[in-house]
Parts: sequence; structure tokens; C-alpha cells
Amino acid sequence: MLHNDDNCAMKEIARQLCLEHQLSFSKMASSDDNTEFMIDMLRECGLAHKTILFILEEFDLFAQGKQRLLYSLLDAMQSLTSQAVVIGVSCRLDADQLLEKRVRSRFSHRKLLFISPSLDDIQRLVEHLLILAKDSGLPSKYIADYNSRLTSIFSDKKFKGCLNSLMDADATTSNIQRFLFRAVSYMDMESGFLSVESFLKALSSMQRQPKMDSLQDLSILELYILVCMHRLESKEQTSYNFTSIMKEYRSIQDAYKTSDKYASTVCFRAFEHLSDRELISFGDNRWRNQALEYRPVKLLISSRELAESLKLNTTCPAVLQKLFDRERYM
Repeated sequence: MLHNDDNCAMKEIARQLCLEHQLSFSKMASSDDNTEFMIDMLRECGLAHKTILFILEEFDLFAQGKQRLLYSLLDAMQSLTSQAVVIGVSCRLDADQLLEKRVRSRFSHRKLLFISPSLDDIQRLVEHLLILAKDSGLPSKYIADYNSRLTSIFSDKKFKGCLNSLMDADATTSNIQRFLFRAVSYMDMESGFLSVESFLKALSSMQRQPKMDSLQDLSILELYILVCMHRLESKEQTSYNFTSIMKEYRSIQDAYKTSDKYASTVCFRAFEHLSDRELISFGDNRWRNQALEYRPVKLLISSRELAESLKLNTTCPAVLQKLFDRERYM
């Protein structure tokens, strides 16, 4: 994903080859220079009976555009002296069908399909990693109690739901190991046993919530603006601006006679603050010459994130929560 531009990818290949063989790397070298350098390195490594392994993550992204990188790599494989392997990794089953004719003709058409593990497979792996062996050197009574509690946890619905959520995000073995490491770090040190809460905390710590930190300390007015924007989007109003948001805000004030009434200038400063925090953003650049009040704007947070922030904010007015819930479940 970082190097899916052909020139950038070839430059990175040249840099890694230089690093591996303790050569000086030129940042100013052109793409043709880097390609030529790669071919020379393949030739030299072949003569020295050394194999070079190229691993292209997100292979399908390299199969876009003119595919110069793939052509250069696979064409270099045709040399009798080169000793190299190109491995493409992709979640797309049709990745090889994206290749141009000249690239496909140089492709070996060898494919390995890895099926995602099932929930039972993951649970067996978790059991294998966590269950203590009888000869682990720990007291036998502790081992028996520890394994008994783990067996009870494995049959718990909350634990199974936790594993399901983890698999939805990333079912790789390395991710499972990271999850278990975190779960063990949340173990109750007094009892020395794991609990369902240990796994739930581990899952929560692994689930990225990039916007939640920005949402937690918002003012009441800023929450009003976000709820107003959510209400406008719920009404399928695809294009709206600060003026539209203020109309919605005033209608709420008139309907519920709340004390949370602010001047337009104060509201606009809160609106700008939300933009600075990247919780909202302005539309495309066609309107960049317009005053900010009239530029189209959109929410950058999900309905779930907004709902969570309203619950966590202890100063959130009840009427605001009520308004949000009404729109959410209509």
C-alpha cells in the first residue's frame, strides 16, 4: 500500500538491495536506473548462487496501470543466470486475471489458496497456547484450577463473541497471539487466573478507535452540532452547510425550549473547532472560494461513535440523547 506506484516500488527495491549488500543508495536515481541496477544485482547474485526473494503485499494493487514493475520483475526471471522468486500476496482470488497479456505470459500460474480458519480452529489454537501442561513445573493444584477455569471460559458466550469479533478484524495467527498476550497482561495478579473480563479488555485495547479520544471532551454545543448534522443526514439531506446546521439547531431550541442557546458567532467557533479536530470536513474543492458558512460539510464519524461519545459525556443533556436515539431508530 505504501509502494503501489511503480516508480516508488522500484526505488524501494533498489534501496533494500543496497542495504542488504552494503552498497550506497542514490535517492536521485531514476526509475530506469533502479531497474537496471536490479537486473545487474540479479545477475551477480545468480553467479554467486544467491537467491533473491521479492514479496509483494497487496499484489492486486501492483496489477493496476501499466504494470511496469511486474513486467520488469517477471521479465528478469527469464534469464538463465537469475535466481529469484516473486511472491504476490492478495486477498483477491482473481488477482492473476488482472495481469496484462505480456505480464501473464511470464507468470508461472502457481497459486496457493489459504482458507481463513474457522472459529473452532481458532479456539483450538487458543486452548493449545493457554492450557498449562502438567509438567510445566508449577504446583499441580494450581495447574488443575487454572485449566479448569480456562475450560469454563472457553464455553462462555461472551468469550465466543469476543473471538468472533477478533476474527472479523484479523484472523491471522500473529494477531491471535497478540490478543492472548494482552489477555494474559490483564490477568488478576492476586488470584493468578484469567477471566472473561481479561479477554474483553484485551479485545477493547486492540480495537482501534481513532476518533473516540477527540470526542470525549467535546463541549455541549459541539455535541449539538454533531447531532444536528446526524439528523440532517438521517433525513437524506446529502448536501448541507453551517447555515443548514444552524436552522436545525434553532428548530431544536424552539421545540424543546432548552437553556443551551448560543449566538451564531459562538456556534461558528465550535463548528471550526470540530473541523480542526477532523470530526467533520468540508466537501470537494469546487467550493473552496466560498465563505466557510456556505461550503458543503459532512460528518467524519459513524453513528456508533457519536452514540458512544454521548453516553461517555457526563454533561450531555438528556434531550440531546433523546433526539439522537429517536433519529437513530426511526
